[in-house]
Amino acid sequence: METFITSANRGSISTGYDIDNSLKFESANTESLTKSQTASNRRTWTLSWWFKRTKVDADLQYMFHANVSSGNEFYLVINGINDFRIEDYASGAQIRFHSGGSGESFRDSAAWYHVVIACDTTQSTEANRFKVYLNGVDLTAISGFFSTAQYPSQNYDTHINDSSSTLSIGKSISASTNFCGYMCEFNFIDGLMKEVSDFGEFDSASGIWKPKEYTGSYGNQGYFLNFADSANLGDDASGNGKNFTENNITAADQSTDTCTNNFCTLNALIPYSVQSGSPVISEGATYHNGSGNWTGMKGTIGVNKGKWYWELQTNSGSGGDLIYGVQTVAIINNQSESTATSAHNLKETAAWYVSGGHWIADQTSNRDDVHHSNVSHTIGNTVVYGIGLNMDDGEVTYYANGSAITNLTNIDLDGLAGETVAPFCSVYNQAVRWNLGGYTTISISSAATDANGYGTFEYAPPSGYYALCSKNLAEFG
Repeated sequence: METFITSANRGSISTGYDIDNSLKFESANTESLTKSQTASNRRTWTLSWWFKRTKVDADLQYMFHANVSSGNEFYLVINGINDFRIEDYASGAQIRFHSGGSGESFRDSAAWYHVVIACDTTQSTEANRFKVYLNGVDLTAISGFFSTAQYPSQNYDTHINDSSSTLSIGKSISASTNFCGYMCEFNFIDGLMKEVSDFGEFDSASGIWKPKEYTGSYGNQGYFLNFADSANLGDDASGNGKNFTENNITAADQSTDTCTNNFCTLNALIPYSVQSGSPVISEGATYHNGSGNWTGMKGTIGVNKGKWYWELQTNSGSGGDLIYGVQTVAIINNQSESTATSAHNLKETAAWYVSGGHWIADQTSNRDDVHHSNVSHTIGNTVVYGIGLNMDDGEVTYYANGSAITNLTNIDLDGLAGETVAPFCSVYNQAVRWNLGGYTTISISSAATDANGYGTFEYAPPSGYYALCSKNLAEFG
């Protein structure tokens, strides 16, 4: 059962086929794409798309839903963190696949997953009527993967292409159970049961599953969503004109974080709190709300060489506190290693305590008694803070609205030089908008990129510094 886990795509390999855009979905904003279905082949069809999760908790997250009414529907849902479910109901369950405990493998918020659902209920052999692939692996062929596996009866009419139903991507039609994350390369093939190899292939060197361009027919009601037109993110690029309606989705929800260039985001698996409570992350894992307690977050990508740049901005006016910089990936959950008596219990961290006015350096205990620079700054939600991390020379430079901050330029990382570190932030009574290059809620006016053309920043990265994404990591990391 491990094959599809190890083949999860973090965008770390060359694909030969680049996917430029994805669409960000946020449950709290009830963001979705919908369209009415037109009658067509309900027995034979194929769905294929890539997704990256940004919230991993006990909530139901619907990715795809074809709904007539409750109990008269087809859907794919991740049930909490343990269960990957595909079901079609009509007077009871007609198709039912539950992964059960095997769904633990869907916890990785740093990886892109590829799902293919291929259906042909006209097949005489039951096991050939319905196929579910994840990262190129036929899950229906793995003994014991699905705790429940109910195949459709021969010639069963599914709710796909049912003219009585409405399609929804990213949200349940009938309940507030929505997907949090990114999707890209969304294909629906009408009238054909396609092979998984029509959409992807295993990399010969690494064994990682990677996308390839689909070049076949889409059939009468097929569609292809590539999310390339920010003014029309529900646009069907197949040529069939089967466009979707955008619900609470705007041009700002377009992202460049894809399965062929995976950007760093906040790691949903390792939030921590120094005091009671937990940080809340949202908006494609780029928004960190610290509420009234000290809470921290860390990025999904760690580096030990190269030069990297990212930005952030507070969203709560001039109150509260902000500490940001880098922390080793070895620190998984700081809550168990901290007390509630100090804001600065930061092991293996190099960071600027903005409102406190000092630099916290390379701690091996829960103390912060090494203050290299006494530089305070008035926190305000008009300031875009930047950081230039130089792991090659073991230094870091801080920026405010594009200008390097005096006494916080080329600061020695001390014992963290050569370690593997990730972007880090701790806040008190603050919310923080992160911009790691792929997606952000910071208002961008300049749309600056790095020298490779990656990332979308408010201020141009310093010369020789790059966005934390997999294409840059392949070159410099």
